[in-house]
Amino acid sequence: MARRNLPPLNALRAFEAFGRHGRMTLAADELCVTHGAVSRQIRQLEEHLGVALTEGPRTRLRMTEAGLKLAQALSPAFDQIEAATPRPVEAGPKPLVVSCLPTFAMKWLIPRLPRFQAAHPDIPVRVAESNGPFDFREDQIDLAIRMRWLGDPVTYDSITTPFMDHFHGPVVSPELAASGPMTMERLCAMPRLLTRTYPQSWSDWIRDTGAEALPPAVREQEFDHFFYMLEAAAAGLGVAVAPWAFAQRDLASGRLVAPLGFAFGSARIVAVTPPEGCTPEAALFRDWLVAEGASTPVPPEAACQSRAGR
Repeated sequence: MARRNLPPLNALRAFEAFGRHGRMTLAADELCVTHGAVSRQIRQLEEHLGVALTEGPRTRLRMTEAGLKLAQALSPAFDQIEAATPRPVEAGPKPLVVSCLPTFAMKWLIPRLPRFQAAHPDIPVRVAESNGPFDFREDQIDLAIRMRWLGDPVTYDSITTPFMDHFHGPVVSPELAASGPMTMERLCAMPRLLTRTYPQSWSDWIRDTGAEALPPAVREQEFDHFFYMLEAAAAGLGVAVAPWAFAQRDLASGRLVAPLGFAFGSARIVAVTPPEGCTPEAALFRDWLVAEGASTPVPPEAACQSRAGR
């Protein structure tokens, strides 16, 4: 049997964690190592491949185009390994399983999760990242977090509890924003970044801004997940239309800029529970989501729209 010609697996694991989180510190927290250890592993991987995978200053490190391509291939591969890994029978309380949009889990839910755990230390929570359809019984899910568009038909196979408004708008790297006046016409003429899970992001944003039509794209680039699209925007590959909840932390850190602000979208972020009722633990989590959603700041320029749209 031929030998596999693979890069160092520990370095691949460190780089994949950085790709998902977008920050060395968060990748280090996940892997239970130091920030320096993750940095060394990624540098070792770059030396092994002879290709730069990251660029920019240490405080705003981002992936190169080669890095984005590698990271997009690594995440599904590690997902398959994780799914196929045998697990011992769990002892102690059964975890509350929350199915959640991947980028929303990373950018909004997980940073707030310690507050729920501090208030309810006896309820372990397992976040299962998923964009697609689900079955509560078959997938053993207690609660799901999804986007629901206004006007969607009412279904009776679940109960939805809205807990946060949806705002969206174009985001770019600070360097791209500094290259000239960021008018709508100029942004629409830049390379457009899209995600496979929400390809209509640009047309929906144009509709919600009240503009007449979306001009034809000069060039488009599609990514498998929102977090890769946001990394591509931070790397200066183009402009992406992103939900406020997904981009808020990167905007606060200066990795991204929103030159036109955010429009109030025709969707809500909702907690979905089984039609026959949820467990007491899921009810506590749902109520906590409602409280966290209410305390999450909205974009300043969209505050009036948010109140009017409720």
